[in-house]
Amino acid sequence: MLVTFKTDVGNITMFGSDALQMIKMMGHSETVPGAILADDVPQALSQLKAALKAEKAPPSTDENEDEVEPAVSAAHRGLPLVNLLTAAVTAGCDVMWE
Repeated sequence: MLVTFKTDVGNITMFGSDALQMIKMMGHSETVPGAILADDVPQALSQLKAALKAEKAPPSTDENEDEVEPAVSAAHRGLPLVNLLTAAVTAGCDVMWE
């Protein structure tokens, strides 16, 4: 499943599991479709940033780390959404996802 976040300033698409995690970090239920009104986007952005800052990359448990691809942290996965929400705050527009 893919989830697309849509605003008047742009769109991004994320894998479903990552998108649901980000939606929950913003303080919303993990329902798709959903939306955040323009007045509530700054609060959602603040909550997302705080949750991503608190999140840590999972440690590698493989003994042969040279052959293991590094884990991608939630902070890296969430960066495009943080940028989109920041632009939405500046433009004063709603954010929807489906």
